Amino acid sequence: MSSARKHMQQRSADLGRDALASLVVFLVALPLCVGVAVASGVPGELGLVTGIVGGLVVGALPGSSLQVSGPAAGLTILVYNAVEQFGLGTLGAIVLVAGLLQLILGALRFGRWFRAISVAVVHGMLTGIGLILVLGQIYVMAGVDQPSGGPGKLAGTAELLGTIVLEESARTAFLVGAGTLAVLVLWPKVSGRARVVPGPLIAVALAVAVTSLLDLPVATVEVQGLLEAIQPPGGGAVGDILSPQAVGTIVAFALIASAESLFSAAAVDRMHNGPRTDYDKELMAQGVGNTLCGALGALPMTAVIVRSAANVQAGARTSLSRILHGLWLLLFAALLPAAIGVIPLPALAGVLVYAGCRLIPVKEFVTMWRQHRGEALILGTTAVSVVMTDLLQGVLLGLLLAVCKTAWETSRLQVETREHDGRVVVTLTGNATFLRLPDTLEQLEGLPTDRPVELDLSGVRHVDLASCVALENWALRHNDAGTEPVRMLPPAQP
Repeated sequence: MSSARKHMQQRSADLGRDALASLVVFLVALPLCVGVAVASGVPGELGLVTGIVGGLVVGALPGSSLQVSGPAAGLTILVYNAVEQFGLGTLGAIVLVAGLLQLILGALRFGRWFRAISVAVVHGMLTGIGLILVLGQIYVMAGVDQPSGGPGKLAGTAELLGTIVLEESARTAFLVGAGTLAVLVLWPKVSGRARVVPGPLIAVALAVAVTSLLDLPVATVEVQGLLEAIQPPGGGAVGDILSPQAVGTIVAFALIASAESLFSAAAVDRMHNGPRTDYDKELMAQGVGNTLCGALGALPMTAVIVRSAANVQAGARTSLSRILHGLWLLLFAALLPAAIGVIPLPALAGVLVYAGCRLIPVKEFVTMWRQHRGEALILGTTAVSVVMTDLLQGVLLGLLLAVCKTAWETSRLQVETREHDGRVVVTLTGNATFLRLPDTLEQLEGLPTDRPVELDLSGVRHVDLASCVALENWALRHNDAGTEPVRMLPPAQP
């Protein structure tokens, strides 16, 4: 009886912690849901829809018990480009098919394989996304239309600065955004219980108060209403998603959202001692969420490390906390929809600039540069490529560089030469691939041609076809006429 009573007390305590944590996550998620949606070029309510689905639906599914899903800053650029290229009506169809692809990948147990992606490429992708997000949102902070593409945003910064200096309306809007950003930077330094309230909520609330009291002429979020904003994909969207460009966007949505979610799961697992993530089930849960979001015409979702960390740090014990956070978002959207309409757009842009800066892993880059300089170069190249081309091309380039670097490092081949019974014995150890052929052949061709040579390959673990042919040709031609031909000892059988 005593054991049962302790169990009930523990469950009651866990329920209280989960309820408190859900409120904290709700307060963190609310401005981010609206901000990500607006930055993506869609109505703010659609960000809330994705947050609600992430809480009520994905939160109830198996996979990761404590990480929280919703619209993510990491997908903002991809969504913005998709809306600009295909239109808001086709976005839902793209997200729906991407969700189905995630379901298939999860069913085929591909979730574990996402952990094999190079960390440098992931950080480079997030750095590129963060840079584009920052570059784009500083235009919104000033109330100016942002140019398309990373190069366009970079090229327009000088003109933007002139607009902020010369035009009062742009200067006012920018100061509101800059003030919001300053609050976000300084809030973690505040001591005491005040820090329990999330910084984004405080920053946006202060911006609303200042613009209302001073009657500042800044643009605010346009309100449509939750039901009015939901636009399920129509029959015309089916034809649009069959184009090569749309197929590429679908694949990018599915792979990048999956990678971000599963990397977030790994990070969240390191924060608590509870059940570990089942990566395949989590991938399927994300697929269910994105399929439903697509059917509602909403934004794609991923697991979001900011909300997930807030959930763990607030003391969550079970998945109930993330389910309740979805319920609070639903009640807010249903009962207080007009509250969204008083939020200044420059303030949301300031929140997104802060989120973009946090995507840039400065500490990780410094560590990589000191300990793994090649990985740091891959990170930087991926980031620059994402900014200058697009997300998919940048990630593909980063993966290609990572594979090439790995192939180069694993193809190490040592050449040792010694004298034995009047012979020159050359021993090769390692992996003989075409990547090392020039150096290997240069060393072999420097051997004397008038003495017996023995080439010992017994220590070679792998010989590719190019190396096999090159070594055989060298052995046939190396020694002078009248000298014993080169003798080759083949590699050991595996």
